[in-house]
Amino acid sequence: MPGFRDGETWTVGAVILDGQGRAFAQRRGPHRKLFPDCWDIVGGHVEPGESLLEALVREVAEETGWRARRVRRLLGVSTWTGGDGVTRQEADYLVEVDGDLTAPALEWPEHTAYAWFGPDDLPLLKENRQPGEYLIHDLIARALHSAPPV
Repeated sequence: MPGFRDGETWTVGAVILDGQGRAFAQRRGPHRKLFPDCWDIVGGHVEPGESLLEALVREVAEETGWRARRVRRLLGVSTWTGGDGVTRQEADYLVEVDGDLTAPALEWPEHTAYAWFGPDDLPLLKENRQPGEYLIHDLIARALHSAPPV
């Protein structure tokens, strides 16, 4: 489990798979400061006093209305710097959820669409991203190729 150091900004991400082995992604709104109009996984910033897993559970509920049932595993930790100049540590997990997977409760207008991505759909995750900004594509590709069905 990753640990916190003073001055670090942490985020968490959840790769959620459906029963057909596809990964959930949502399109960020066009007016978002970071990665506008790009596909993204469920996740967000870790609030003061939260653990990574507490933040993960909260973000899943806030962004989809689903309930995190089980964290299957840590997919990886990465470091990235957004267009705002802030460097973040990101812990991404493979997560099982309870809820109606056909009707996520998106946070409008933070997110404007959602889709389920299988291996053949992966190139779509690069839309509106610059080379070197393929974290979401690469993360979902790794999860799809290494995760047994839910």
